[in-house]
Order: sequence, then C-alpha cells, then structure tokens
Amino acid sequence: MKHLELHILQSVPVSCLNRDDLNSPKTAIFGGVQRARVSSQSWKRAIRELAKEIAPALFQGERTKLIYDPLFEALKELGLAQDKAIEGARSIADALAKLDAKSTDKVKVTTLYFMSPMEIRALAKSYAETEDAKKALKAFDAKSLKDAADIALFGRMVATDHSLTVEAAAMFSHALSVHKVDNEIDFFSAVDDLQDKSEAGAGMTSTLEFNSATYYRFAALNLDMLADDDHLAALTKAERQAVVRTFVEATIKAIPGARRYTMNGNTLPSHVLGVIRSHGHPIQLVNAFESPIRSTNGYAGRSVELLQAEYQRLKETWGLEASFEQDIPTIGMKAFLDGVVAHVD
Repeated sequence: MKHLELHILQSVPVSCLNRDDLNSPKTAIFGGVQRARVSSQSWKRAIRELAKEIAPALFQGERTKLIYDPLFEALKELGLAQDKAIEGARSIADALAKLDAKSTDKVKVTTLYFMSPMEIRALAKSYAETEDAKKALKAFDAKSLKDAADIALFGRMVATDHSLTVEAAAMFSHALSVHKVDNEIDFFSAVDDLQDKSEAGAGMTSTLEFNSATYYRFAALNLDMLADDDHLAALTKAERQAVVRTFVEATIKAIPGARRYTMNGNTLPSHVLGVIRSHGHPIQLVNAFESPIRSTNGYAGRSVELLQAEYQRLKETWGLEASFEQDIPTIGMKAFLDGVVAHVD
C-alpha cells in the first residue's frame, strides 16, 4: 500500500476543542495518566470544511438528512411535473437512507447521507429515465463523480445499498496530549447592561471547563486506494494531485471550532513530519509519548526530539523505508506540499 503519513505536533492554549456529553473537554488515559483528547470525528469535520474553502470545485460533499429537497429541485429542473418530482424525490430518498416518518417540519431521512451536487443530478436523471428508484440507483455510477473528493477521502456507509458505500481512503487517530492534563474550571459572570445602578451583583454566573495542551496528531492517506476505480480514478492526475494537496494543507491547518469566539485556540503546528512509503501500512509515532512529558518549561521542543527519536528507532528496528521524508519547519509549507504532490500518480 503506497501511503502518506502526517505526524503533527501542535500546542493549543486555553480551549475546549471537543466536548463530551457533560460539556467537558474530552480526555483519555494513555501511559497511565489522563490526557487531553480531541476525537478524530471532530478534527475531520474541521478538515472537510477547510478543504471546501481551499478547493470548492473538488470538495462539494454534504452530510445531511435533508436530501429530499435537492432531489426534488433536480427532478423539477429535468421537467418532471410537481407531483412526479415529489414522488421521485421521496422514493429515491427512501431507497438511499429511509424516510423519517416522525419528521413533521421537513421531509428528512433517518440517517445522515453523504452526497454531492453531481450525485444528486445523476440520480435525478436516472430516475427521470426509469421512474423507478431502485433501477435509478443501479444505473447511477458513483465512480464518475468529480465533485466529491471528500466522500472518497472520508468514506460513506450506506446500509440500504452497499454498492453506494465508499471506503475511506484517509485514516485518522484521536489527537492526544503528549503530557498529563487535568481539566480546569473557568468561573465567569456577566453584567446586565440595563440593571438598576443601585443593584449589586452580576446578571448571571456560571462555569465552563477548559484545558490547554500540546497534541500529537496523526493522519494517513492510502494513495493507491485514492486512485482506484472505486474512488478518484475518474479524475486526471493533476486533479488527484490537487485533491491530495488540499487534503494535506487542510489537515495541517484546520482546527475544531468549539468555543471559537470565547476561547479561541487557533494555532498552527510547531512540527509536521510527512512520510510516504510504498509498502506496508501507516504507523503512528504516538508511543514516543507513552511516557508523558513532564516539564515546567514547555512541551513543544521536547516533543519534537521524542518524535524524531521514535521515528529513527522504528526505521532502524523494523527496516522502514520511505520515498519521501520531510518536515516543517525544516522546509516551508509550499515546498512540503510540492514534495508530497510529486509522489501522487
């Protein structure tokens, strides 16, 4: 398997990037101590959203339960009468993800469906020709989509029709802090601007939990899979290179948006190691931090040293060979991206 690995170290100040059901920053035990954690799902969404900004023509996938309305509009554009368009949109939506009988405000399906505008138009066209949702799904060729690189990268599971399932070409781990982390509590008060001046006290008080951490993040991309017939074979080499370039840039730069306006934790990584190997499977370097770093003078510098030592140890012990091996900031972002893209077929 020819694949790309991204090993990222990133320090984030006071923040709550990813919350649990109690509104607390997520954590995990690793190496016998509690670490700050950001789920892969949380960071993947941030990456998908940034990828749309960088290359909107290639990344148009939307994950939604509201697939009926775009299907209806596409069928109307093809000239179907309103009643036929309603019937067609409902039957296609039901075949894809089952209509939600409990929905009262809008026609919805029961599960999120990852779709693209080109796919909606193609499904509508197939239905207009067959007037049968199941036949339309069989006639539809998902392999020809050129606006849904995000579906190829992040995958799609369709329980009702496995032919529409797409295995994700990208892989992610949960981000973990390289050191022990205890969540802290922020007590805050808010003033009532119209409160009588004779009244003392705040208009409201409450608490929020937060932490700060230096994270190890890991992402990988199966370059062979990305170019196969079930993914992006329909794209030209230049288009696939643009997809990979966008993916790498978005993965490095994106950050979850939780509490963006009250605890802005937007930073850029202090170190990124990129590796491309022609064989084997992606390997994390998280065990560089299995023994948590203990420091009163920052974590970033020591994290880089441990990451580099772990990578060197794995290469020497297991004979790992790479066709590309570069890091930021030894080289700049543009040179790094150019180097990665040069290895994409």
